[in-house]
This record gives sequence, structure tokens and C-alpha cells, in this order.
Amino acid sequence: QVQLVESGGGKVQAGGSLSLSCAASTSDFGVYTLGWYRQGPGEQRELVAAINGIGGAIYAESGKGRFTISRDNAQRTLYLQMNSLKPEDTGVYYCNTYPVTDWGWGQGTQVTVAS
Repeated sequence: QVQLVESGGGKVQAGGSLSLSCAASTSDFGVYTLGWYRQGPGEQRELVAAINGIGGAIYAESGKGRFTISRDNAQRTLYLQMNSLKPEDTGVYYCNTYPVTDWGWGQGTQVTVAS
């Protein structure tokens, strides 16, 4: 099973920014399309953004224009830059393949946006 370690979350005021990171243990990191997922309180996990191996990205409507996903295949690290944060961005953020395969889930990183 691949080890995924998310970091960078925290509590910010609305309008603030956070930069998330996800380190993966697999040497096949560059092969996969990867995504960031958010699970809000009492909600199902949903895709926030995804990026393929050569940098092509897609975003959920909620994050377009505010979030930027990127990756460093040599460092086996996935990033999510979040700007102009809103209270509805609050949740636990996870990284994984997109679509989800058999990597398992990390512990996630909590993002809390106060109004």
C-alpha cells in the first residue's frame, strides 16, 4: 500500500491562503493522475482538483480561479495552493489517485476557514 502524507492545513480567516502538500512513497508517482479531495463535516469526500503526469489539470467549479494544483514527480509530491479561501472550503483534504485506485488514504490535513 502506498503511504500518503498530507500537510499544510490550518485555520485561516476568509480571504486567506494555504498551501497543501502530499508526499507519496511510490516510485510510480509520475505515472498516475493525482487528485486532491475534500471531506467537509458530515459530507462525502469530493474531488477538488486533479492533475495528470504532464501537468494538465482540472478543477471542481468551487475552486476554479482560486486553487492551483501542481506536482513534482522527482520529489513525489503533490501540491495545492488555495487562495481567497471561503468558509465552505472547510474540511479535511486528502490526496490520492484520480480516479481512486488501491493506494489507500492518508490521514488528511484539516483546513478550517473562519468567516
